[in-house]
Amino acid sequence: MLAARCVRLDAAALFCLGRKRNNKSIGELNQTNMTQAKPDRATSLYEQDYVAWADEQALLLEQKRWNELDLVNLVEEVRDLSGRHRDALESYLTRLLMHLLKWQFQPSQRSNSWLGTIKEARKQIARLCRKHPVLRLHVFKVYVECYLDARVDASDETGLPVQIFPLECPYLVEESLEPDFLREPVVTTEEQQ
Repeated sequence: MLAARCVRLDAAALFCLGRKRNNKSIGELNQTNMTQAKPDRATSLYEQDYVAWADEQALLLEQKRWNELDLVNLVEEVRDLSGRHRDALESYLTRLLMHLLKWQFQPSQRSNSWLGTIKEARKQIARLCRKHPVLRLHVFKVYVECYLDARVDASDETGLPVQIFPLECPYLVEESLEPDFLREPVVTTEEQQ
C-alpha cells in the first residue's frame, strides 16, 4: 500500500545507517532526504526495503517528526500486529476444539500426542489472553466459527463423516479452556467397526 507521504533514502544513506557521513549523523541525512522525498510508487521505501522503512518510522516517532511519518502504511502495520495475535488465537482455538472432538468421538485412537496438543493449545490461548486481555473477548466472538472449522478438520483427520460431529459445539467456551476438561467418549457406528 502506498502512502500519500512516502519517505525515501538514497543508497548512500541506507549504506551508512548508524554511521556518520560528511560529518552528518544518519538522522540528519535522513531528515534531508525525507524533506526532499516525493511520493513515488516505484521508489517507495516501504515497498523496496521494509526493514529500512520500519527503522525510519521508529526514528521519526522518537524524534516526534509527526508530519514526516508514512501514516497510511504505519496504520496498516499497526493493525496487522493485532491481527497476527487474533489469527494465532483462532488457530490454537480451532486446534483445541478439533482435538477435543477427536478425543470424544474417536476414543480408540486416543494418544498422548492428542492430549499434549490439547494441553499446549490451552496453554497458548491462556498465554495470549494474559498478554493481551482484549483477546478474551475475541475467544467468544470467534468460538462458533472456530468450532465449525474444527469440525471439518476433525472429520478430515479421523476419516469419520463430518455429520458424526454435532453441528453446534458441544462444549461451553469456559469448559473447553479448563485445564482438565475432557468429555466422555461417544462411540459411533464407524468407531465400532
